[in-house]
Amino acid sequence: MFLVIQPVHAQIVKTNKAYSYQRLVQDIAKIDEKYGQIVEIQAIGTSHLGQKIWGIKVGKGKKNVVLIGAHHGREWLTSLLLMKMLENYSEAYLHNERIGSLPMATLDEVSIWFIPMLNPDGVTIQQNGIEGFPPEIQKELLIMNDGYIDFKGWKANAKGVDLNRQYPAGWKKLKNEPSIPYYKYYKGKKPFEAREVIALRNFINKINPSIAVAYHTAGQEIFWNYKNGKHLKRDKAIAKKISKVTGYKLAKPDKDAIGGGFTDWFITSYHKPAMTIEISPLVGETSPPLSVFHKEWKRNQRVGLVLAKEAKKIH
Repeated sequence: MFLVIQPVHAQIVKTNKAYSYQRLVQDIAKIDEKYGQIVEIQAIGTSHLGQKIWGIKVGKGKKNVVLIGAHHGREWLTSLLLMKMLENYSEAYLHNERIGSLPMATLDEVSIWFIPMLNPDGVTIQQNGIEGFPPEIQKELLIMNDGYIDFKGWKANAKGVDLNRQYPAGWKKLKNEPSIPYYKYYKGKKPFEAREVIALRNFINKINPSIAVAYHTAGQEIFWNYKNGKHLKRDKAIAKKISKVTGYKLAKPDKDAIGGGFTDWFITSYHKPAMTIEISPLVGETSPPLSVFHKEWKRNQRVGLVLAKEAKKIH
């Protein structure tokens, strides 16, 4: 059903082990070295523990599409997916190749910004537990993790705030449960409290994307509908195209959807299309296994370019 489209020379991003923040930084440096003339790299801000949050742009277009991975610590497979996409697109753009039937010349008009790992602290905690942290932080993390030393279910940032419950659209209606910092679901004391989310908000305000996507795990589903208003038909048409490309189902519109997430905020603030794309079959409270990556990559490899093509029509 899905043909793997792999530029011949692309080989920086390895998909055979867990994708850590350290590997992300190393891969970005290698991509800069190899594709520096066609990519732009910048730190858009820092995490609670001071790790840089990286943004990488490929293309020359004045319009932008933005793809964001790893709002949640246990969802680092989305970081690997976006880095793989970045490398493949960079290789194809450099040599003017196609990705399937899609010409890379689209990126002359619409650039794609990748923010592969919004929550580097959460990813590090989920993968390594308390190892390597100062004693006072170890103690806080254990409390937020119900005393367990297994951190495989960790979603929050290092402060115990769920980054995808930090946006103002519908935030007040979100249940305040838990009411204290926790490994998941704590919405914080106010929207835009977490450093990672502040960094993303400021960056989005700066680049003014035509379309935004937040990648998550899991469920192989696309959420696109939140108070879309007069743009409902337009936004649904784009979501259907991504559903067709990926084979993921479209989530049924929920008139009682509460919000608090990135795409909810983007749709209501910018009145432009946004999607939450959930990759991988459902796996419970942990990160999806690497064994699903190959199939999920095949489903998603054209998503960025399809969105860039759609972005041309959005004013």
